[in-house]
Amino acid sequence: MGLTAGPVPARVDASVKAGLLDLVDHATGSGWSRRKACRLLGLDEMRASRWAARREAERLTDAMPGGAALHAILDSERAAICDLFATWGDIDRSHRKLAARGSRVDMVHVSASTLRRVLADEQLIFPGKPAREPVPRSGWPDWLEWRPNRIWGYDFTHFTRAKSAVIAIIDIVSRKWVATVCSREETSTQVEIAFRQALQAEDLWEAADTAASDELITALVSGHTETLDATVDAGHRPLLLAISDNGPQMRSHTTREFLAGIAIARHFGRPGVPQDQAWIESLFGHIKGEWPHLEKIRDAGELATELQTVRQHYNTVRLHAAIGYVTPDDEHTGRGDAIRDHRQRGLARARANRIQYHRNNTKKKK
Repeated sequence: MGLTAGPVPARVDASVKAGLLDLVDHATGSGWSRRKACRLLGLDEMRASRWAARREAERLTDAMPGGAALHAILDSERAAICDLFATWGDIDRSHRKLAARGSRVDMVHVSASTLRRVLADEQLIFPGKPAREPVPRSGWPDWLEWRPNRIWGYDFTHFTRAKSAVIAIIDIVSRKWVATVCSREETSTQVEIAFRQALQAEDLWEAADTAASDELITALVSGHTETLDATVDAGHRPLLLAISDNGPQMRSHTTREFLAGIAIARHFGRPGVPQDQAWIESLFGHIKGEWPHLEKIRDAGELATELQTVRQHYNTVRLHAAIGYVTPDDEHTGRGDAIRDHRQRGLARARANRIQYHRNNTKKKK
């Protein structure tokens, strides 16, 4: 029967139980007491009594452990969840919303996790979000020149501890961080201040006044590409192109009129595609990633001062990978090509020197 010396194990199969009970019955039939027989067999007397009752009901085989949870959902609730999914799944598209919907319409009252588990068991999957119609990226205007101070990008970022919104302007070609304005507000006023500072820093006010003819201002205010192209063909070229996202400060009529008055054309990225403003987004990423202390500052005035220090370092010390590992100030002032050429000549010269050295100093093998 698989018995060993010592007490009967906690778990034995039905054949062992039946054998033990037969031994107890045989012993009691021969004049032994039930207690003495159980003690000799290493079997608890109460356990033997339970087994005997189960033998009468032919249930000596143990049931599966665990059983069913008393709070388990009913088959009718499972069916209601499937009906709820069929009716509302394509509208709610979320197990949390669908669970709330079931209570709202009195179809079934279950938790979100229970509903999700039932849907998984039934292999019911929420439909995905409808695909958005792809919008082609608009190209650069034909009149644009790819050189510094011809394409500027600008955007806002936030420093929550200082409760400040910061607008920055970057030159797309040279990657120079041209201007920064730190403010509690985020309106077209900050956009105007930033561009005034940028024009002042780059000494472009006179060029802006010269370029801002009445014809060009009218074309820029209209916002029509065809009108602007016709004006450019007539000899009225904008000072530069300003790239931004579709924020309300950038789209506002006030901003449009101000930029038109200083001969700056506008170019907007596609909604929901921050890659179209990758230059300014990259700038903000580097600022917050390489100078993390900025996000710990709580005073807006201190933040503005620190940003000016960081901007100076960014423009004149930090080497920028996107422009061949020169500083933005080098690229902006036209020194970038000479620095990159000097490096290439230095690498070639060093290689030639190493080859010459090893030829002259390496001993020939015998």
